[in-house]
Amino acid sequence: MARDKAALAAETWERMFDFFIRTSAQRVKVLARMGLTPNDARALSALDVTKGRTMRSLADEWGCDASNATLIIDRLEKRALAERRAMPGDRRVKLVVLTPAGLKTRQRLLDGMYDPPPEVLALPRASLEVLRSALPPGNNPRREKW
Repeated sequence: MARDKAALAAETWERMFDFFIRTSAQRVKVLARMGLTPNDARALSALDVTKGRTMRSLADEWGCDASNATLIIDRLEKRALAERRAMPGDRRVKLVVLTPAGLKTRQRLLDGMYDPPPEVLALPRASLEVLRSALPPGNNPRREKW
């Protein structure tokens, strides 16, 4: 019986999403070990050390208001993981950048998050190869391409 592509895509996505939810304990442990919240992790991944982001651009990306983005960045600033800088040419506008400590923390966070959960390690090699080839590559430039 031929399956409708949309139905197949929906079932595939449902399985991927359910798997992601079932394996959340590992991600929660990584965050807890580092004393981070999910919002902290999202902020660390949205920032870099050179190109600053305005609170408005962060709030827009995160789908929240600027006051919520401010609270998230305040948490990172208290831990010296991010800092606000005046925008060149308009000191009224503040740009948020990662500090060197923030960059190191983000890398440690990614290292922990990218460790495969036991459920993935238990899959047969052939299944892993099929999954890898079916999914688009990520955007982490430090990961070697196998």
